[in-house]
Amino acid sequence: MALPLSHVTVVSLEQAIAAPLATRHLADLGARVIKVERPGGGDFARHYDTAARGLCSHFAWANRSKESITLDLKSAAGKEVLARLLERADVFVQNLAPGAVERLGFDDERLRRDYPDLIVCHVSGYGADGPYRDKKAYDLLIQAETGVVSVTGSEEAAAKAGIPVADIAGGMYAYSSILAALLQREREGGGCVLHVSLFDGLCEWMGFPAYFSLGRDPLPRTGASHAAIAPYGPFATGDGRTILFSIQSQREWRKFCAVVLERPGFASDARFADNSQRVRNREALQEEIESVFAEMTASEVAEKMERGQIAYAEQRELEAFWEHPQLAARGRVAEVGSPVGPLPALLPATASKAWPPRFDAIPATGEHTRALLAELGYGSEAIEGFERDDVV
Repeated sequence: MALPLSHVTVVSLEQAIAAPLATRHLADLGARVIKVERPGGGDFARHYDTAARGLCSHFAWANRSKESITLDLKSAAGKEVLARLLERADVFVQNLAPGAVERLGFDDERLRRDYPDLIVCHVSGYGADGPYRDKKAYDLLIQAETGVVSVTGSEEAAAKAGIPVADIAGGMYAYSSILAALLQREREGGGCVLHVSLFDGLCEWMGFPAYFSLGRDPLPRTGASHAAIAPYGPFATGDGRTILFSIQSQREWRKFCAVVLERPGFASDARFADNSQRVRNREALQEEIESVFAEMTASEVAEKMERGQIAYAEQRELEAFWEHPQLAARGRVAEVGSPVGPLPALLPATASKAWPPRFDAIPATGEHTRALLAELGYGSEAIEGFERDDVV
């Protein structure tokens, strides 16, 4: 079966996380993704760490099923190669520093003129205009500017999100926007220019706390507990483990008290009579619930949660991630090749029997340079000249 984007070629001047994550999702759907990297070190995200059995964890996550070509884009020959790549491309993605792609001579005016059917996607930190346009932007900085840090952590200390949410937001909006542009091109013809920023993506994700704070106090920081719903968060059990659960309605609250706590009268305690009261008296509520849980193991609490049909989860440590029973039961973990050997990889988040999952290898820096140059019509003498002159 052909993958949905097997007819699409993507050329990407990408680095770090946001753009590579977007193009990896396109590759998952079958797109041919040609990753353009700097000669020598390549994408600097290759070198953040060596935690993935010698490969960078960030890079392993965001770069499978791609081809890598190295190009010195400050050289005339490198620019010529990029121009030839774009002649064959359907999509061009870039997340270089603000203004960099224009300084290389590939501004929107030229791209629209020379490649009228090309979909161009710029991924930036703060957007194409405005006073923050030229500011350097990394994930934590965007988390700070959008207020994510202000609503994450405990009452005593703010914290960043444990995963790069700004990069993920920007990458996923780039991915979905490119899919929309491909549909529009199929229906109406012609390419377009897309602008996606990490700032705008994360501002969208901050909608709930932004609305919560209209006309009232800001959303408080409550650690792993929900700031506006109680009980909703972690509770210690008698065997030293942690169960998280959520009560979403008064019906669930009454059932929780009767079935899990085995204290049906507790549901009408004035301190906890409705969600507003439970949030107001959160500390007392935590103490009351944990005093009951202290007499039970996590497994016993879980059994009662199941019986009461209360939504719950066990707090798991990251070391057990790849062995999660739900992943194992559904066969969600596969294997992907890499420069350091096989690595585990999750199946794409969208499951469908209409097409097979794609798991081509994570490329080494410049692994496909010679093959791509030959495909573009360069002979062995020209390729050797590029190598001698450090063009690739």
